[in-house]
Amino acid sequence: MKLITSYTSPFGRKVRIVLAEKRIEYQLIEDNPWSAESSISTLNPLGKVPVLLLDDGRTLYDSRVIVDFLDHSSPVGKLIPHDHRQAVNTKRREALADGISDAAVLIRLERIRPPHLQSTEWITLQQNKIEHGLEHIASELDEKKWWGGDLFSLADVALGCTLAYLDFRLPELDWQSRHPNLAKFYSKLEERPSFTETAPPMI
Repeated sequence: MKLITSYTSPFGRKVRIVLAEKRIEYQLIEDNPWSAESSISTLNPLGKVPVLLLDDGRTLYDSRVIVDFLDHSSPVGKLIPHDHRQAVNTKRREALADGISDAAVLIRLERIRPPHLQSTEWITLQQNKIEHGLEHIASELDEKKWWGGDLFSLADVALGCTLAYLDFRLPELDWQSRHPNLAKFYSKLEERPSFTETAPPMI
């Protein structure tokens, strides 16, 4: 399999961590979807990363589709519970973490536009999404070992990638001081090889 992604994409990193946790071999191909030379639209009509190119030539896109496929491809390191209700809760948490990442990416894109075209209202709207999302997660996590309880899951992978991306692109938000339990959670994730091995070069 081949994974086409950007090193800085929180969604691409989520897929890379799942591949590492499940010990699935793959080839990594870097592609910047914002570059004029990008060929990602030939694999994903939406022109987004990550994209997983399967051995039979099929392509999978959207990180949530890819990680669901990967988790069912190998019994090693199961990240989505077998129980349907628990699986839905895990995917709900993944969606919340991904939504915060989406808002952070939108702020990043807005800030690289010419200054006279930037909208402070738009940036504030996305920042509110991030803060409300983090408040909800911090409350739900409380002092539990992992977001869903005692077992490490896809929800933890998604949240770790989100927190790392906030540190990388929006350090001024200083989420650690407002949510010390999230900071404690994140420091625990940083000890996992799957996280250290997938950190972008610039982090």
